[in-house]
Amino acid sequence: MGFTRRIFVLGSTGSIGTATLEVVRHLAETGGPRYEVAGIAAGANGALAAAQAAAHGIRHVAMSDPNAAASMPTGVECLAGPDAALELIERLAQPGDLVMGAIVGAAGLAPTLAAIERGCHIALANKETLVAAGAVVREAVERKGVELLPVDSEHSAVFQCIRAGTPREVERIVLTASGGPFRTWSAERTAAATVAEALRHPTWQMGRKVTIDSASLMNKALEVVEAHWLFDLPASRIQAIVHPQSIVHSFVEFRDGSTIAQLSPPSMKLPIQYALTWPERTDGCSPTIAWDAMRSLDFEPVDHERFPAIRLAWRTIESGGSAGAVLNAANEVAVEAFLAGSIRFGDISQLVSNAMDELPARPVSSLAEVMAADREAREWARERAAERASAAR
Repeated sequence: MGFTRRIFVLGSTGSIGTATLEVVRHLAETGGPRYEVAGIAAGANGALAAAQAAAHGIRHVAMSDPNAAASMPTGVECLAGPDAALELIERLAQPGDLVMGAIVGAAGLAPTLAAIERGCHIALANKETLVAAGAVVREAVERKGVELLPVDSEHSAVFQCIRAGTPREVERIVLTASGGPFRTWSAERTAAATVAEALRHPTWQMGRKVTIDSASLMNKALEVVEAHWLFDLPASRIQAIVHPQSIVHSFVEFRDGSTIAQLSPPSMKLPIQYALTWPERTDGCSPTIAWDAMRSLDFEPVDHERFPAIRLAWRTIESGGSAGAVLNAANEVAVEAFLAGSIRFGDISQLVSNAMDELPARPVSSLAEVMAADREAREWARERAAERASAAR
């Protein structure tokens, strides 16, 4: 049996990328659609990328760290440098290919847009792409007539639930948040949390940046903005609620009052597989719910005073233009500064809020304009983070 489709995995050595390749193998072994992995892109983990290339017969690899290229096995072409993922797509992607966008942060934006321009369908796990450049991405998707399939567990849940009706029948969507490690902490204790404490997520295993975002609920804020662009809903119809078990991934409320939810254990393989097999479902490789052991599902409102990130998301949607690029860039810098020990955990959301105050939203209609706003926000945030670090010494 031959391949039915080609796939590129951008961010192959991260948690989403490795799970994607496991799902590809599972589908091949269980009679699902067979994917040829036409290329992968990663950062600095050359050893893992080389192992992935060998295991999946991948002949084209892109590494953002030039030093990682030496790890590649014989017969593998390795592009290297900060624009390697973009070059991989520009050289090899073809109309109808599927591109898994799982590079963390704004770095995933350019190769994702390049893939759309080449007529590729996008399975999007990089929420920053839509947060920073939602209008630009949506315009390109509609102009090229490609599919934009959500991979985040919450957006995949909404995507699945909407099939119970039609998009115009949706009244609102509610994204669930685990609440992170500080759900029950006081405001004072949360603000002074250490890096080790912030990285101790109660239900998900993720990379460092995403884990810190989850602790501050900025991850949920980014998802609120992403949901706006994916499902064409205003801020007033996108809400978030804390659900510590991470079993219910989202709710969709319809105009008639019915609410549909999607439930599954916290595993990214299910939404990844759904994106790879959509609109069909095939035998899964994710754990299922042990209903006889289930005793309760808990929900509670977001404490917007302790976790102001969701309000920043609503503000971003209402402001439009470059606001998303500023939100995302300032947050990336703030998280880097926190991980480096330069600022306190409580400074992250405050730094982002101040950036949005100081850098008002302006219209953006191209990738160049988005990246200009991104650079301006990063420079501003780095200066303010340095000032805070200096004042704390």
